[in-house]
Amino acid sequence: MSSADPAFTEPLHVGRPNIGDPDTFLRLVEGALDRRWLSNDGPLVRELEARLADLLGVRHCVAIANGTIALEIAIRALGMTGEVIVPSYTFVATPHALRWQGLTPVFADIDPRTHALDPDSVRRLITPRTTGIIGVHLWGRPAPVDELAQIAREHDLQLLFDAAHAFGVSVGERMVGSFGRAEVLSFHATKFFNTIEGGAIITDDDGVAESARLMRNFGFAGEDRVVSDGTNGKMSEINAAMGLANLGTLDELIEINRRNYDAYVAELSGIPGISVLPVGENGRSNFQYVVMLVGPDCSVRRDEVLASLRENNVLARRYFWPGCHRMEPYRTLYPGAAAQLPQTEMIADQVIVLPTGMSVDQTAIGAIAGIIRDRTSRI
Repeated sequence: MSSADPAFTEPLHVGRPNIGDPDTFLRLVEGALDRRWLSNDGPLVRELEARLADLLGVRHCVAIANGTIALEIAIRALGMTGEVIVPSYTFVATPHALRWQGLTPVFADIDPRTHALDPDSVRRLITPRTTGIIGVHLWGRPAPVDELAQIAREHDLQLLFDAAHAFGVSVGERMVGSFGRAEVLSFHATKFFNTIEGGAIITDDDGVAESARLMRNFGFAGEDRVVSDGTNGKMSEINAAMGLANLGTLDELIEINRRNYDAYVAELSGIPGISVLPVGENGRSNFQYVVMLVGPDCSVRRDEVLASLRENNVLARRYFWPGCHRMEPYRTLYPGAAAQLPQTEMIADQVIVLPTGMSVDQTAIGAIAGIIRDRTSRI
């Protein structure tokens, strides 16, 4: 196949929005328009918060305009200052949420088997200025929650989880959302469960929830009484409507993702140097991402495989390349960071995330695997 004759006439994207029940969404939007209540803690937002808290088995769900603002508010609600340890192998919003507020992100390395924070790397980076750890649940797999919690207890550190990839994921029977002092979800359009744009802070801590609710609405505690600093982090009724519509099809969306994942594993098996990152064994996954690794024993490099996919309208992605430590301002601030992050460097050069979700079927997956097989078999 060549760029003049692509396998797909329409592009296949990573993170193409899933729209579970358009009719329910439109009905809920119509109700919001009839009420003329579109923002400011409306009934749809409150219903979504209650349903999510119940689903995740937590006391509080605080809906936020997007995941990045949710991170910023959660960091403040936990009282983090000084240095906070984070992975470099994450979306740049994670360290940006710290630096935007004058905190210093300190980049730890990852476990190459899971792509999550390596607890041993975290331990080595703790200094007297360290006040917290932000673990990231990646690819629909949980971070090492028990090990990070133990480190946080030993050193009296705040523990926050960026759970943007982990809605609907569990560790054993316990749902992600209830670990650390708080967790942050993203409901961006590219996530398998979306509110078009949105996020949430999930916590069992009453004080964190109260602070987060104040801060998302400028610090207002009543009509004309401001009691804390704050910002505009409110979720709109339209966003909540999409979330409520998609909640009704959550199990269906996860099942579609699971079938796609299984199909990719089967189709890509036997290709030398190509593997698919396994899902976690202890608990439930949302199968949100299909993460293919182009290993050192492959006949071609990762970017050559990616180029062949893109020539055929398969818009796969190099997540999270090249690592936050190689992006600005961190590249300038920490010029020697790469030497301290060997596993991050290795994994960032191997990963390709493949399209999945409602816009991909078994036939498309077979064709995508055929493109990969063809490219890796060329001498």
